[in-house]
Amino acid sequence: MKPISRKRLLTALAALLTLGLFSACGSEFKVADGGIRGTGSSVGPVSGFGSVFVNGVKFSTDGSVRSDDGISTERQLHEGMILRVEGEWRADSTGRAESVEYDDSLRGSVVIVEAWNHASKTAEISILGQTVRIDSRTVVKGKVIEDLVTGDFARMSGWRMPNGDFRASYLGLRAHQNVNDFDDFNEVELEGHISDLNTSQMTFVIGTQLVNYGNAEFKGIDGAALANSLVVEVEGNLSRDGVLQANEIEPNDFRRYRQSMETDIEFVGPVTSPFEEASSTFTINGLTVEVTSETEFDDGIQRSDLVQGALIQVEGNFVSDGVVKADEITLREADVEIEGGKTSAIDYENSQLYVGGVLVQLTSLTIITGDEEQRLKLLDLEADLVLEVEGIERRDSEGRVFLEAIKIEQDDETPDLEFELSGRVTAIVGNDIRILGVDMRLDDATEYDGTSKAGLKEKVDLGENPMVEVEYEARSGAYFIVEIKLDEAD
Repeated sequence: MKPISRKRLLTALAALLTLGLFSACGSEFKVADGGIRGTGSSVGPVSGFGSVFVNGVKFSTDGSVRSDDGISTERQLHEGMILRVEGEWRADSTGRAESVEYDDSLRGSVVIVEAWNHASKTAEISILGQTVRIDSRTVVKGKVIEDLVTGDFARMSGWRMPNGDFRASYLGLRAHQNVNDFDDFNEVELEGHISDLNTSQMTFVIGTQLVNYGNAEFKGIDGAALANSLVVEVEGNLSRDGVLQANEIEPNDFRRYRQSMETDIEFVGPVTSPFEEASSTFTINGLTVEVTSETEFDDGIQRSDLVQGALIQVEGNFVSDGVVKADEITLREADVEIEGGKTSAIDYENSQLYVGGVLVQLTSLTIITGDEEQRLKLLDLEADLVLEVEGIERRDSEGRVFLEAIKIEQDDETPDLEFELSGRVTAIVGNDIRILGVDMRLDDATEYDGTSKAGLKEKVDLGENPMVEVEYEARSGAYFIVEIKLDEAD
């Protein structure tokens, strides 16, 4: 049987919100018992604790974690880490985990390639010669991302992109308080394609990193099968001359998506090869996904949206080795965001809050994080601090617009009454403009970038609902736009 779908999850949440059953503790919510809906594996980023939340399911656990990266208990996990959970889940979005597995994608010293860009909210680093792309979805722990410097030591959990780079879901910096959470036997970890294999010297290269495998233990892979272009994971230590002395070699992170004794699977990742009409398939995380006439597409996406790099969630079942028939496909990329000062009108019962007039709805998929190591819940957002929220624009049954939060980041800055928002214009009447459900005012002081009020109104009248970036402030009981910019992607 297949896992609970995102559409069914949101439907269930709507019903629970109506009944006032949402808990005030983080992403956790109370539900009536439901029948078993799926049995198999769920692979995705952790979104919350109090048990473990993965792909919208609250899995009860025994607190143990299978890992050889220095992590053995649930308390050592952080939001954003990609887990594989074996177990069963119910129609009420709760489940029971038989096992929880974690494995770093990369571990080693950081080299800054492109520093954090606040405007684009991206950065690029290198770990052992492997390119890692950081974006606003990445959960960074141990240090503020702006303060990241070459030489910092980090562990990264992420996905392999089509071009061979990594997209980071989690980046954890080693610090004094968490040094024991890192593998003290294998200091570094590297994954990638083998090149320049030299069997006589027992060396090969991954990217730019020379690896000596003379004393390596092979797990799940035959040492005699080493070949150029094979993708492997290597753990070991760097010698003084910079050579990675391998202690362990095993298959790469795609093993997360192996078939278990059961056939059901749900997983998240970036599309590797786009959808092909002829075969009705696309690839992701090393799996071929079959799309049928019964496959449900959520969030308004279509087959044409299954392009390289798009982060999606697939729910389905194995029909053969490495082939999954999709029951449901859901977009996991955020399309709107709000950043600004003090939150207002926090509704703990319904897990809702307002930021800059935008209604923000938390779900069991919402990640709440901050600069420090501690885990945050909705109750922690009561503090008078700045929030950055990104998610998906949605409408309820009454047409009310809200932001379904994918990630909420709490900042230590002193809040003020200034906000930044990225969203679609849905109405313009006179000097009033509506964006992401918030009515704002244009005045003579408003600055325009790449657009004009007349240009925006023309697009809205044509039903185009242009995407804009807005800086605005609260004055005299209303919101006034300081600057409005047409989003380049639009």
